[in-house]
Amino acid sequence: MGIQSFSKMHGLGNDFIVLNALHEPFDWSAAHIRELADRYTGIGFDQLLVVEPPPSPDTDFAYRIFNADGSEVEHCGNGARCFGKYIRDHNLCPTKNQYRVAIKKGIIDIAYAGEKDGIDQFRVNMGEPDFTPFTTEQCDRLHQPISVNEHNCSFGIVSMGNPHAVTACHDITNAAVTPIGSALQKHPLFPAQVNVGFMQIIHRGAIALRVFERGVGETQACGTGACAAAAVGIARGDLDQSVAVKMHRGELIIEWCGEGHDLFMTGPAETVYHGTLA
Repeated sequence: MGIQSFSKMHGLGNDFIVLNALHEPFDWSAAHIRELADRYTGIGFDQLLVVEPPPSPDTDFAYRIFNADGSEVEHCGNGARCFGKYIRDHNLCPTKNQYRVAIKKGIIDIAYAGEKDGIDQFRVNMGEPDFTPFTTEQCDRLHQPISVNEHNCSFGIVSMGNPHAVTACHDITNAAVTPIGSALQKHPLFPAQVNVGFMQIIHRGAIALRVFERGVGETQACGTGACAAAAVGIARGDLDQSVAVKMHRGELIIEWCGEGHDLFMTGPAETVYHGTLA
């Protein structure tokens, strides 16, 4: 089974186990990941994060992400902040407070941003939102009508390195998150499935958000989902360039100056405990 030690971490309740594979290859099967992700008979987590050696001289580390169902995915914003805290807490890059990290589709920068209320904060350059993977017309990208069972919704569709569909709601408390989110996983527009965000605009500088994540279900928080929702709202002209995204257990600050600019996410990362597999 290889690696035995892990750290349990979370970003706003979106929880992970983190493995150090810098000196030992990661060889866990999808079935083993599913077993450990089970919240009744395993450790329980939304995603598994793996720290690996840098693939090139201009990066400090590589970062792999696996969902609770064992599938490997492209990106995870809350995971990126936990990744940064893991590196910092384990002194794996002692001369730096900012890390350049290779992910499945590109490179991200993770920077330590000090403490807030005694909790470490990290700011992540998430790259520029990509509205082009699914359709070419701007009106369709930001207002794609989709019929899901008895629900007719308009979605903003964007990639943050992973696919997102964002719909606006008047009251996310009563949003049909699981029925719509699970149904969209089978929609032909999303051959790799999709993360589905339900956004309630509070005012131009704040939104409330719930996210159904592919391979996981609804989570306490979703970093890339927060980025996607803010990007859609900013692109539509409904939000300012700095947005507080409020989720179940707290908020993230998303900053984006619009087309041609990278998007930044700032928020907390916390360690729960360290463990060793039997």
